[in-house]
Amino acid sequence: MKILVSGSNGFIGSALVASLTENSHDVTRLVRRVPRHGEIRWDPEGGTIDADGIEGMDAVVHLAAESIAAGRWTAKQKARIRDSRVNGTRLLVETLAQMEQPPGVLACASSDVYYGDRGDEVLSEDSGPGTNFLAGVTEEWEAQTAAAAEAGIRVVNMRFGMVIGPTVAGVAGRFKKGLGGKLGDGSHYISWVTLDDAIGAIHHVLTTEALEGPLNIAASNPVTNADFTKTLGRGLGRPTLLRRPAFLMRLLMGEMAEIELISVRMDSTRLMDSGFRFLYPELEGAMRSVLGRP
Repeated sequence: MKILVSGSNGFIGSALVASLTENSHDVTRLVRRVPRHGEIRWDPEGGTIDADGIEGMDAVVHLAAESIAAGRWTAKQKARIRDSRVNGTRLLVETLAQMEQPPGVLACASSDVYYGDRGDEVLSEDSGPGTNFLAGVTEEWEAQTAAAAEAGIRVVNMRFGMVIGPTVAGVAGRFKKGLGGKLGDGSHYISWVTLDDAIGAIHHVLTTEALEGPLNIAASNPVTNADFTKTLGRGLGRPTLLRRPAFLMRLLMGEMAEIELISVRMDSTRLMDSGFRFLYPELEGAMRSVLGRP
């Protein structure tokens, strides 16, 4: 397949491009800088894109977005978080929808934060959106893909849980020093998926015609923050006695603390019913793999 990938230098994007290339797909990167061989330029802020270069693509994987953890959520940073998702997706989708021969599938990144803070409620793709900032942004983000669906493109909005891979090393460093512990009271749920399974799920989305619309991408066993903390500590052989109180996190991080404290318990039945099987369905095995532990 000829596949266009945005956000190709990110955590998921770089691993995806490597995987697609290894599987003999022809990958083109959508980049903001001056393009090199195998790249196409776009400027989401300026509203320009090389539409001619996209002609002939079989699939598009759209991952580009400002990190929600890139800095404290000032009004300016919140605008960057929103605009990078909404404006960039709108530009890409409008371009695809106007093509004489558009790609067959658009796999667009989304996130479990769509659901907001929902306690222990089990959340399927039919569950409604939350009411906080990230939920509102994500709802608007997904809405931008409607024009592609109307143009006959199969659209999948990939609602990723927390993707664990090499980035866990940053958290693990604190745990190795004996400074790890649960956040708040530890009762909030984390929907998680390994990087390997996230990449596998994208492959599955691209090749499974029955999948369209919103899709939860997270292992079938969400865990509470307390359980996640214990599992990470156990994998490292380190104690997890310290706790970061929620009020202190909100004092230090402001509204951005919602990244760490919201509770999202996603159900992955739809993904598994389509034939996908997780390499790491349980956190214990996933964590040991990520940490390189036997």
